[in-house]
This record gives sequence, structure tokens and C-alpha cells, in this order.
Amino acid sequence: MKYGIYLPNFGVFGDARVMASLSKEAEDAGWDGFFIWDHVARPFVTPLVDPFVALTAVAMNTEKITFGTMVTPIARRRPQVVARQTASLDVLSGGRFVLGVGLGSGRDVEWAHFEEEADLKTRAQMTDEALAILDGLWTGEPFSYEGNHYTVGESQFLPTPVQQPRIPIWIAGYYPHKAPMRRASRWDGMFILYGEADDPIVALRDSIAYVQEQRRADTPFDVVFLDMSSAGTSEEAIATLAHQAGEVGATWWLANIAPWRYGIEWEEEWDFDRMRVTVLAGPPK
Repeated sequence: MKYGIYLPNFGVFGDARVMASLSKEAEDAGWDGFFIWDHVARPFVTPLVDPFVALTAVAMNTEKITFGTMVTPIARRRPQVVARQTASLDVLSGGRFVLGVGLGSGRDVEWAHFEEEADLKTRAQMTDEALAILDGLWTGEPFSYEGNHYTVGESQFLPTPVQQPRIPIWIAGYYPHKAPMRRASRWDGMFILYGEADDPIVALRDSIAYVQEQRRADTPFDVVFLDMSSAGTSEEAIATLAHQAGEVGATWWLANIAPWRYGIEWEEEWDFDRMRVTVLAGPPK
């Protein structure tokens, strides 16, 4: 199992230079991955950095760590632009980029305020179509597409990503909803959140079993488990949880560097130094 950092693209992390520096420290501390949120606005006023700009800085300041968005609500982005951004990042980094994709939250500040699509079923349809477009444009071959939400006249995008057959796509969702698990089964990984589950390890095991039933490909498939430990959780308990997640089939374990992990409210001042200690300490192996 691999270990990664998972942190917001706002607050004390809302600066590409901070992301670049912290990702290098994460790489040096032995972390395998560095994944950041994809938000354009928050319910409170806070510094916020575009994730693709931040990850460009990460790519330039690291050598081996895997990185990506976790997750991009692709229904509020143009798929052809995302295809260009992601392929460029993969080439720049020598094949280290991962694209996490989800439907996105329902916060008005990111959707209704910009007249973005609010209906989740429609966003799900847009997500599936956008993913098909990414997959087609990444091939570098002539590609066209006709859907209910997007149309692509014959186009050919170069360069292709370094990773083949494509940049890995990890699909996010909330347990116990089955639709995101079915979507994940068609791609390269799943990032299911278990915050409402009585036992996250049991929920993880059940999710893996369901996705395996749905999969029709025998290609590699990643299972990402997010550690939601709260303030005061011992390092021993976190390491035990990580071990249990790996035993049932997780291939990635992510440390959630959110303020509430440290007993801090979202709108309070974040303790950057304390949060950084988690990164410097390295993974709970």
C-alpha cells in the first residue's frame, strides 16, 4: 500500500509556492502521493489557489511523488481544457499525475452563484460524457463525440500523456451510494468516503467487493482510503487503521490534513506549523 497527503487548496495552503514547498517536504519524508482539493470558492472568504496551477508548481519542485486533484468536479470545467491541462501536467512530471473526479458538492458559492448545473443526475451525465471525451482526446488520435451535453468535432490533441493507456482516473463518491462505485468500476480507481459508516473498514471491504463484481477489465485498479481521524487520535491507532485498510484491499492510504483534524474550525486561523508536522513525520508505516 502507498501513502499520500490530502489537503485543501485554500486557507494556509491557498498559494502555489506553499504547495510546491510542502510537496517537496512530503517527498523527502517518504510519502508516495500528494493530492489536493479542487474548489473555486468557499462559504467563507479565504485565499484559494487553482489546483492545476498549484500542481504545476508541485511537478516542477518534485521528482518522484505521485500527485493530482482529489477531486475535480468535471461538470463545471470544460472537458477539452481539462484534457490539455492534465496531459500537460503528465508530460511535465514524467508521468506522475492522477485525475480524481467527482460530482462536486452542492454549495451555492461554487455552483448556483455561477449558474453552474445544480441537478446531480444531470451532473452525473455530464461527468460520464466528459470522461469519455478526456479518454478520447488523450489518445492523440482523431476523435469526435456527440452527447447530450457535449459535442466534439473531429479533433486531435498532442502530445499524449506519458502514462498509457491513459492518465489514471479515480472516481469519488460517498458510501453507501452505488452509482459512484459503478462509475469507478469503469475506470482506474475509487475514492469512496466512509465518514457516515459505522465501521469504515467493513464499508471499505464491502465497497471493494461490489466494485470487483462490476468490473469487466483486468487492468490495475486503485482503492484509495481516506483517514478521517479526529484531533487526539493516537499515532498507534492511525497506524492500526492504515494496516487494516491495506489488509482488506486498499492500495492507497491518504492522511487528511484538514483543520478539524487538529481541533480547528474552518473559519478559525489554521495552525500551519502543526499541520506541517504531520507531513514531516512521514507515513504511518
